[in-house]
Amino acid sequence: MQRHAPATDRPQVRTALLLAAGLGMRLAPLTVALPKCLVSVSGVPILERLVGSLDSHGIERLVIVTGYRAEMIRDYLGESFGGIAIEYLLSPLFATTNNSYSLWLARQLIDEAFLLLESDVVFDDHLLAPLLQPNRIAVSRQLPWMSGTTVTLDAGGNVKAFYPPPPGVYDQHCTDPDHFMAVNICSLTRDTWGEVCERLDYYVAAGRTGCFYESVFAEMAAAGSMAPAAVIFPSARWYEIDTPADRDAAELVFPRQLDAAGESGRRTPSGAAG
Repeated sequence: MQRHAPATDRPQVRTALLLAAGLGMRLAPLTVALPKCLVSVSGVPILERLVGSLDSHGIERLVIVTGYRAEMIRDYLGESFGGIAIEYLLSPLFATTNNSYSLWLARQLIDEAFLLLESDVVFDDHLLAPLLQPNRIAVSRQLPWMSGTTVTLDAGGNVKAFYPPPPGVYDQHCTDPDHFMAVNICSLTRDTWGEVCERLDYYVAAGRTGCFYESVFAEMAAAGSMAPAAVIFPSARWYEIDTPADRDAAELVFPRQLDAAGESGRRTPSGAAG
């Protein structure tokens, strides 16, 4: 499988959208006092790892959709991080909706190509670079711990179909060897984003706010209007943190690294689970 390198004939994505509204109930008790993204992996909050990676790759604007314990996320990051200007968008229905609703809310603030990330993924920093061109998606060969949306690829390495779990189901997916696991990081063109918003309008109007946004991607792929190029993440160099067992396993993959002063992490949020 060919790994796509950054293209030079299209502008690099400079805006990112981070979805961080969920309750993180499967990660309890670590999320009793913290939003999911502020849970630490080897002493560094997931959020800090993500935003630090965005900053190191030249992202200039970050929109964060918050919900559960939103004030802690805002207090932790403030209005900027490195060279990134940060904006916040509060989901009023975070306790009863899924990520499709969070994504729909962002139509108010984003009208350009952008990088879409979920706030529970840890990965090697350099893997982000190929995703900074529009119309890319991170995927991985499956390992036993993985769950969620899978995709199939065509001969050219583009996604030809999405297979999201049913609404409210988090631990089921197709284990066919031809399926790749979606890593929950992708970049959208402005035109693709426009169609996503139109379809999400219908979802919200119909009360389908418990769906994963990959359900919209699946419809668009089937209609031939979405076929992002796959960027292959090595299976052993990323982790999605859904449960305490996931956090423990991820700490073996991403061990604590000390800076020159012998300290780990930039700061510690109140109540952080190290």
